[in-house]
Amino acid sequence: NLPHAKVSGGVSNISFSFRGNNPVREAMHSAFLYHAIQAGMDMGIVNAGMLEVYEEIKPELKELVEDVLLNRRPDATERLVDYGEKLKLEMAGSAAGAANKKEEEEWRKGTVEARLSHALVKGIDAFIDIDTEEARAKFLRPLSVIEGPLMDGMGVVGDLFGAGKMFLPQVVKSARVMKKAVAWLTPFMEAEKAEFLAGDIAEIKAADPSLSEEDALRLAGRRRSAGRFLIATVKGDVHDIGKNIVGVVLACNGFEVTDMGVMVSCDKILEKAIELGADVVGLSGLITPSLDEMVHVAKEMERRGFKVPLLVGGATTSAAHTAIKIAEHYSGPVVHVLDASRSVPVTTSLLSKEQRDVFAAENRAKQKVIRENFIGGPKKETLTLDQTRAAAPQFDWENYTPPVPSFLGTRSVDQQSLRELADYIDWTPFFHAWELRGVWDRENKILKTKNTEGAAEGAKLYQDALAWVERIIAEDRFQARGIYGFHPANAEGDDIIVWTDESRTNERCRYHTLRQQIKKDSGKPNVALSDWVARKKNDYIGGFVVGIHGADEFAAELDLQNDPYGSIMVKAIADRFAEAFAELLHHRARIEWGYETETELTTDQLIHENYRGIRPAPGYPAQPDHTEKPILFDLLGVSGETGVVLTESCAMHPGAAVCGLYFSHPESHYFVISELQKDQIEDYAKRKGITIQETEKWLGPWLGYIP
Repeated sequence: NLPHAKVSGGVSNISFSFRGNNPVREAMHSAFLYHAIQAGMDMGIVNAGMLEVYEEIKPELKELVEDVLLNRRPDATERLVDYGEKLKLEMAGSAAGAANKKEEEEWRKGTVEARLSHALVKGIDAFIDIDTEEARAKFLRPLSVIEGPLMDGMGVVGDLFGAGKMFLPQVVKSARVMKKAVAWLTPFMEAEKAEFLAGDIAEIKAADPSLSEEDALRLAGRRRSAGRFLIATVKGDVHDIGKNIVGVVLACNGFEVTDMGVMVSCDKILEKAIELGADVVGLSGLITPSLDEMVHVAKEMERRGFKVPLLVGGATTSAAHTAIKIAEHYSGPVVHVLDASRSVPVTTSLLSKEQRDVFAAENRAKQKVIRENFIGGPKKETLTLDQTRAAAPQFDWENYTPPVPSFLGTRSVDQQSLRELADYIDWTPFFHAWELRGVWDRENKILKTKNTEGAAEGAKLYQDALAWVERIIAEDRFQARGIYGFHPANAEGDDIIVWTDESRTNERCRYHTLRQQIKKDSGKPNVALSDWVARKKNDYIGGFVVGIHGADEFAAELDLQNDPYGSIMVKAIADRFAEAFAELLHHRARIEWGYETETELTTDQLIHENYRGIRPAPGYPAQPDHTEKPILFDLLGVSGETGVVLTESCAMHPGAAVCGLYFSHPESHYFVISELQKDQIEDYAKRKGITIQETEKWLGPWLGYIP
């Protein structure tokens, strides 16, 4: 409507929010000009140096840019922003590569002390043997190398980690360098140890003439440590990734750490503590029964007259449980440690003459408040068992026909391809294991977090993980074995009866479920897993167990090679493979159950569980009772087919294992059981044929009362 008018525009304005990200800006300018010229634009104002040839724009970037420019999809902006962030990290990595090469040339010119410190802070072990030997020649005594430049470097690492300027993967890499340096020096130290510590040995023997030369030497050596820390995963529990990380971090900060491994009995822990003269005892556990074992250890420490601090940690532990259940049984300090980053300041405070009394008093005061709040604080309103059953969900079973599986019984998966499983890995929990918070963006391969440095470290960690995955597959280090199956089933009250066959006359076994007892908002039901199985119509229930074998053996090899980073990495990846296996098997099960097709869902939808059906596991929120696992294991014949076995606390071994039940009902969903009341515990114990005390022991953290 404006004949003869010309159109010009300031093209660079459209990309201003991407300043500093030239590839995106150049692509936006070129794509805009291409389409605008075709639409009649006469002149564009743009820096000619900020233009890319339209045909040479990367196809992926071109599509993202044009989605924004042409408004082709509602999430266009978010997708381009995510890509831009990913590109910035890649450019930073590329620039860092060139800078690192120059930096390498520079730091290799420094003194041997500076080189050792740099290697520790940066986690570089390529030159550690050469530099350590040079330092040994310079310092004359090998222990002087450890107490001098090596401990100075680890001091920097500890300070940076404590200030949040280094991240856990970097610290573990530093520990790997330190271990290799110490391994180089060890033969020389053994030869000179007695001579070097002669003064200390004489002083110790003068104070206690009954000591042997060997005992005096050991005690003299201990004078050089920041403290003796004994750590173990308690009896019945096989999980140790978190414990291993804590041990590495403490060792990096000068503590003498003795790691007793997994499934360690109370007697062995306390005997070892006495033998070592431990300054601190640390207990770790992942599964709920471990909490009771920690209480038992605390009681035994009190009975035997221990006074040393007791630290507890692990996924199943909490400050509340520590205060209410554990600390009451031991007069020494009992501290809950949330993660590895807290282990050093807590331990340092507890062993400091100046800080320990104040720290212990403050800890006791906090725990007293927690106990008082639990006993006298406001309680969530709960229902009686009869009321909660009356509030169960109501389904139109008359107009619903449960799907029929394509087979009944079990099927084993003996040699599952790890390459196939790798596509199903959800990496977010992997980063959490390394204490990097955020959510993994599968499409753009970035860790979404508010911490820019954490995102950059996440990118490095991911690349390391991919390299380890490739090595694991190439060397055939892991074996993935599993079993799954379907059986005729019907609900009866809060139980699920599993029948021997389709005649549904002989009971094979039964699962026992728990019902939510917290009072809900009007109209919201109180759910139990049995609600998702038909009471009268022919229905079915599935089950599965998967395990990844070989991780413990591979990690042990790496430990012998002084590679704590690799050891922890291998176990963390094994956990991811186990979860990926569970996800893949559930996908197959839904297809064989007849309510999902092979190509219906994307991998992202599978990982984010955007599908019909659930696979709850005994010991988790919807069914917190671990003693339901033996029922599943017996039904499927698990141990012989998969090599996965249960400990006395119903933990699965190997630790990289997953089990659960399959439910097909379209309204089935995950939920949380909590605040269980005495009436339901009594009913549940009766249904299972066990005592109330036994039931309370297994369900302790979910009780809404104090037994």
